[in-house]
Amino acid sequence: MSILPIPRLRPDRPEDFPPPSRALDEPNGLLAWGGDLSPRRLLAAYRRGIFPWYSEGEPLLWWSPDPRLVFDTDGIHLSSRFRRELRRCPWTVRADTCFWEVIRSCAMAPRPGQDGTWITPEIQAAYAGLHRLGHAHSIEVFDGERLVGGLYGVAVGRLFCAESMFSGQSGASKVALAALGRILSGWSWPWIDAQVENPHLRFLGGRAIPRQDFLARLPALVDAGGRLGPWTAAVGAIPAASLTQAPAA
Repeated sequence: MSILPIPRLRPDRPEDFPPPSRALDEPNGLLAWGGDLSPRRLLAAYRRGIFPWYSEGEPLLWWSPDPRLVFDTDGIHLSSRFRRELRRCPWTVRADTCFWEVIRSCAMAPRPGQDGTWITPEIQAAYAGLHRLGHAHSIEVFDGERLVGGLYGVAVGRLFCAESMFSGQSGASKVALAALGRILSGWSWPWIDAQVENPHLRFLGGRAIPRQDFLARLPALVDAGGRLGPWTAAVGAIPAASLTQAPAA
């Protein structure tokens, strides 16, 4: 019997989820609980616009909020002041060279108004498993050979579902996001799913759309051909300073 006013996921049916339309209004998007973090279940969730989010000591919770925050990959916004600073920046951006370091840094990053992290050791291990299978990726910002920022997320078809980012130096997470947008736009991937809106993400160009609109477009994106496996060679080393320039036509 469920101890929460939402369905409990069966451990023997990793691809079964309730329709996102059944998610609660308060808390916004809470859809189900239980199950596990196996690769099969995680990928099935992302393909349906669902993701896990819970804190240490809570049951495993699954969400599909309304509205949904997305970035158009060609619409990442960097302020004029930040672009001027980037022109002199020696950083470079790579992909999938140190996934563990990125996810651990995201877990340790302080979050205003939050005590602790939702990126528990269990979450870290689960997404590292997806990374080994070629589904989860990290975008990494380096100053020389020192990691100073980055983000990680899951690719399903031609949709990138961003999970978390961190800055070891001011502005490094913005560089990671801008580089990700540049990379995905070049591959004709239209959206980065940022899940839940906040003022910082809105300032960077994220836009909130109704969940039903997000879900209506989702099947065509997740069923499209993606890029399974490491992105390291395809991304190469992107100079952060190049992100101030318009992408090549």
